[in-house]
Formats: sequence, structure tokens, C-alpha cells
Amino acid sequence: MPSIVHTLFYFLVALTVLIAVHEFGHFLAARKLGVKVLRFSLGFGKPLWRYRKDPDSTEFTVGALPLGGYVKMVDEREGEVAPVDLPYAFNRQRLSTRSAIVFAGPLFNFLLAILIYWVVFMAGETGMRPVLGPVAKASLAEQAGFKEGDEILSVADTATPTWNLAISALFEEVLDEGTIPIEVRTAEGEQAERLLTVPRDIGQQPELLNNRLGFQPWQPSLPAVIDKMEPKGAAQASGLQSGDRLVSVDGVAIKDWQQWVEYVRAHPEKELKLTVDRDGIQLPLQIRPAAVDSPQGRIGRIGASVRIPKDLMESMQVEYRLGFFPAFAAALTKTADYSVMTLKMIGRMIIGKAAIQNLSGPISIAQYAGQSASLGLIQFLKFLAVVSVSLAVLNLLPIPVLDGGHLMFYVIEAVKGSPVSEQTQALCQQIGVFILLSLMALAFFLDIERLLA
Repeated sequence: MPSIVHTLFYFLVALTVLIAVHEFGHFLAARKLGVKVLRFSLGFGKPLWRYRKDPDSTEFTVGALPLGGYVKMVDEREGEVAPVDLPYAFNRQRLSTRSAIVFAGPLFNFLLAILIYWVVFMAGETGMRPVLGPVAKASLAEQAGFKEGDEILSVADTATPTWNLAISALFEEVLDEGTIPIEVRTAEGEQAERLLTVPRDIGQQPELLNNRLGFQPWQPSLPAVIDKMEPKGAAQASGLQSGDRLVSVDGVAIKDWQQWVEYVRAHPEKELKLTVDRDGIQLPLQIRPAAVDSPQGRIGRIGASVRIPKDLMESMQVEYRLGFFPAFAAALTKTADYSVMTLKMIGRMIIGKAAIQNLSGPISIAQYAGQSASLGLIQFLKFLAVVSVSLAVLNLLPIPVLDGGHLMFYVIEAVKGSPVSEQTQALCQQIGVFILLSLMALAFFLDIERLLA
């Protein structure tokens, strides 16, 4: 599990990038459309750093509180404006100009996601082929006719060359509460279509999918040979070494790695008598698995991985990479699909068809940032893309104080031919602040609840 320092660092990196891109969208649009920008700030509060080329230029600052940012433009509603600056005031611009400046922030978050996905698809990534292991009894997968050895080729016409892409595609489709067509290649090499029916309760709570689906990746029967060990883990403390073959535990012969894993999981903080084969010599050892919490309860863990034969690993790995133009098309599609999925989820929560537990607050997002970074640059970039799309979509919601709220006022202005009164805007802003603070408090509460669960 990533350390707190690691998690906080990558959370701040992600936050800084996303906010900087969003505010740069507003800044660049304002400059290009003739509006004078007084300040570009990352963070709020007392400036820790500031730079201004000359008195008439934009001041760039970094605030002490890094949870946000803003672009301050010349605007008569926010203070006295010098006569020379009146033509460059935001409030004096045409409706189309003001709308473009406001929309530019979310637009740049969409563009960031497209750019990231474009780079990721061209760079490629290595993943495990989506081959199914034993299908759980009475699961959705069994009801749909899935068999052990089926390789998922596509989900609703979306190609799924890796296990992660297959599961991701399933989560994107599950909100439709219908039948998902899944193309597979059977263990016999024949192509077939499985129809996965999504029950209504899973459409409301997509997190139930993992528990009810019944999918698990195929795992070969591996000899119980130790490969790498975590520093200061139970395996290292017991005297185990890389290359040791596990012969027996508590007098029971160990036939493969899976049997050993199940035994360890079932005996947290219990002293186990282990016999290992090291260079042809059998040695007795004692090991005490650490106790860790999991969705299945308290389980044992020793902090060691199994040695996988190189040829077996290579046969199960696949490299997914696209060319320049196909990668761009795939990036557009991926960004659009995730935007639609986010809107669907928000809509379902509003009408009560999805659980509020789907909300993620700053603690959860920070954890995702740390976990994705620990898996490598590609995974962290994909995390950034997902959050960037979410930020763009949320900012376009018609809630006062958000960009979408301002655009809503502009639509009303376009229809009625005059701006919404400042009194009405002020009242709506107060309502918007209340809504946002309530959502933030709820998300934070859910984060705390997940930590304590």
C-alpha cells in the first residue's frame, strides 16, 4: 500500500495539473478575446510565490492553500476599473465572448484528457489477456454461459485486448441496465457471443458488479516457489529466500501456489510450521502471516510473490498499441464515452437510481492518485484523464458558482435579451455555494466511512 507521503505527493501533483490546465483555458481565452487578466493564481490565500513582468501585465501567483485556483479579470462588478481599461473589462464584452471564456476552462480539461489518452494509446501498454478462470457458481457470468478459458474479445463492440480494458468496458456498459453482448473466443478456439444481463440493482450500484459478476482471470497451476519478497514482511522475517520451493505447511503437502495462498489467508497471525526445499536440501522454518483487512474480512499475508516461468508469462501477455491517427480517434471516443458515463451516473444519483456511495471525495481521489502512481506512469496518466473528464463534466453542470451556472445565466440572457439581474445572480450564487458545500461534506463523510469500514 502506498505511503501517506507518496499518496499526498501524487494527489497534489494531479490537483496542480488539473487546476492549472482548467484555469489556463480561461486565461488563454480571455487574453485572445481582448479581456485584461489581472491575476492567474494556483491556490488560494497568502501568495507563496508571485511574478509580474511589469505593472500592466498579469500577475502569476501560487497560493498557500492548493485546493483550487482562479483567473481574475478586469470587471466593473468586482471593483473600480480605470477608464483606460474599460474596453477590456469582462462585463463589457459580447455575450459570445463571455461564454467562450467561461467554457474554455472545462474545454481544456476535455482536451487534456484527449491528449493523455492519445499519448497512452500510442505509447501502448502491456497487459494480461482477458482469459477467464473458473466461473463462480450462480453468478451473472455463469447465467450468461461463460466458461473457464473463454477469452473476451469485445464488449458491446468495444475491442478488449487486455483484462483491464475488458473490465473497464463492462463498467461503462453496466449503467444501461440491459443485455450486454460480449464476444469471446472459447478454449477450443471458436468465436461465440455471450449475452450478459445486468440486473436493476447493479445498475443502481455498479460497485456490486465485482461481487456478482463471477469473473476472475485465468491462473495456471504454479509451483510454490518464492520469487520477490517485501522488505520487513513476514516472508523475509521467517528466513525465506528467493528460489525456495515450499514443500509442506503444518505437515500438509503443498501441491501449488494457490493452495499455499489459501492456507496463508486462512491463518492470520498464526505460527505456521513450514518445510522448504533450498538447493535440494529440506529446511524447517516458522512463519507468522501478518493480518490485513480485506473485503472478505481479516486475512493472512506474508508479502511474497510466486516465481512465474518466463514462457508462461509471455504467452499470457499482450501489448496494446495504436498508430498516430487511430490513437487520436480512440482518444476522442474514450473521452466522449467517459463523459457520457459520468453524466449518466450523476443523473441516476439525482433521481435516486444510483447509490450516493458512488461519490468520491478528496480522500478517495488522493488514494486513487497514490495507487495509480505506484503502478507506473501510464496508469497515473490514465487516472489524470479520468479525473480531468470528471472535472470538466461537473464544472458544466448548471449550478451557480460553477462554469455551467454562468453559462446558464448567459443562455437566459440570450433568450430574454438582457442580463439576469445582479440580485438574482447573487441569490443563485448563495444557493450554489450551499449545494456545493453540501456535496463536499457528503463526499467527505463517505470517504471517512470507507476508511472506517
